[in-house]
Amino acid sequence: MRRLTPFALALAVALGIGWAQQHTGEPARDGAVQTVSGFSSNGDTQLNGYMRLALDRNPGLSRALAQYRSVLQRLPQVSALPDPMLAFTNYLRTPETRVGSQTNAVTLSQQFPWFGTLGMREQVAAKEAASYRQQYEAAKDETVRQVKTAYYSLAFIDLAVDINGEERRLLDHYETLAESRYRQGAGLQQAVVKLQAEITRVQSRLEELRSRRVDAEASLNTLMNRPAETPVAKVELAPVPAVDIDYKQLYQAGRRNRPEVLASLLEIERDEKRIELARKDYWPSFSVGGTFVNVLARPVAPGAMVPDSNGMNVWSVNFGISLPLHRGKYDAEVAEATEAKLASTHGYQETVNAVESSIREVGFRIGTLREQMTLFNTTLVPQTQQSLQSAEAAYSTGSLGVLDLLDSERVLLEVRLGVAQLVTDYMKSLADMERAIGSPFPEVKP
Repeated sequence: MRRLTPFALALAVALGIGWAQQHTGEPARDGAVQTVSGFSSNGDTQLNGYMRLALDRNPGLSRALAQYRSVLQRLPQVSALPDPMLAFTNYLRTPETRVGSQTNAVTLSQQFPWFGTLGMREQVAAKEAASYRQQYEAAKDETVRQVKTAYYSLAFIDLAVDINGEERRLLDHYETLAESRYRQGAGLQQAVVKLQAEITRVQSRLEELRSRRVDAEASLNTLMNRPAETPVAKVELAPVPAVDIDYKQLYQAGRRNRPEVLASLLEIERDEKRIELARKDYWPSFSVGGTFVNVLARPVAPGAMVPDSNGMNVWSVNFGISLPLHRGKYDAEVAEATEAKLASTHGYQETVNAVESSIREVGFRIGTLREQMTLFNTTLVPQTQQSLQSAEAAYSTGSLGVLDLLDSERVLLEVRLGVAQLVTDYMKSLADMERAIGSPFPEVKP
C-alpha cells in the first residue's frame, strides 16, 4: 500500500505539471524551420508542411488566382486602339469623270480616342487587377487560418487521447490495488466494481475521441485537397509563444497589411481613375483614313486630244471628329463614377472598423487565455495534485473510500484537459490575430 502514493504522485507530476510546462515555454523539438512566407508556424515543422500543402493545392486558392490572372488580361484589351476599318465600295452605276469612270473604291480608317484616354483605361484596369490580387491574398490568409484551426483541433484531440490513455493506466493500477485489498479482506468488492465502471467510462471516451479525430482529419485533408481518408500524423504542439498585445501597433499593422483593407484602398483609387476617364468622354474622338478610287481610262477617238491624267487613280485622305453633343449622358457617367468612389470610401472605413474590432476581440481573448493558463499551471494543477495525493494517502489507510479517490482523480483529469483546451484555444487565437492583421503573428524572427 505504501507504493500507491509515490506512484500516483509521480504520475500526476509527469502528466499534469510536466505536460503543462512542456507546452508553455520549454522546447518540444529541435531543428530549424523554413517558415512559409507571410505566416508564422511558431517553429512547428509539421504545421509548416501542412500550410505549404494547402497553399499549393487548395482549390479555392487556385480559383482566386485564376480570377486574378483573368482580370490581368483586361489591360492589353482596354489600352489598345480600336481595330482599323477597311471599307470597299463598288459603284453600281460608275461615275463618269473627265479622266474616266470610277469603278470601285477602298477606304482604310483608324479611330483615335481623346489624348490620354487609353492610358487612363489601362490604369483603371490595373487598379481592378490589383484589387483582385488582394482578394487572392485574403483567400490565402483565410486558408492558412483554417488549416491552423483544424490542426490545433487535432492537437487537442491527440492530447486528450494521451491524457485519457494515461488515466486508463492509472485506473488499471487502482483496480489492481483494490482487488488485492479485497482478497486480503481489507477492502470491498464494491470498490473494484466502481473502478471497473470508471475504466469502462474512460474507454468509451477514448473511442469518442478517436471518432472525432476522423472528422478532424477529414477537415484538414479537405483544405489540402487530399482524400479525406488520408492519415494525419499525431500532432505534437511546439512551445506556446508569449506575445505582447499592443493595440496601437496591431491597428497599424492591420491597416498596412490586411488584404481587405488594401483592396478597399485600391477600389478608391480605381474609382478616382474612373472619374478622370469619364471626364475625357466630354472630348471628341478622331478618325484618320485614306481612300483609293480605281479609275478606268476614257476611250479616246483617233486624232482626238487625250485628257490630262486620263485613267489616273484617285487617292484621298480624310479626317473625322465625333461631336459629343449629348452632355447629359456624360454628366451621368461622371456622377456614377463619383458616387462609386463615395461608396468605396465608405467601404474602406467599414473594413477598417471591422478589422480593428476583430483585433480588439482577439487580443482580449488572447490575454484572457494566457491568464487562465497561468492560473491552471500555477494554482489548479498543484492543488488538484495535492488533493489526489491526500486522497491516496487516506485510501491507503482505509479512512477514505474509493469514490472519494475517484473524485480526486477526476478533478485532476478535468484540470489537465482544461489546460489542453486552453493551450489549443490560445494557438487558434494567435492564428485569428494573424488573419486580423494580415501579417505573421507572432512575427517571424530572421
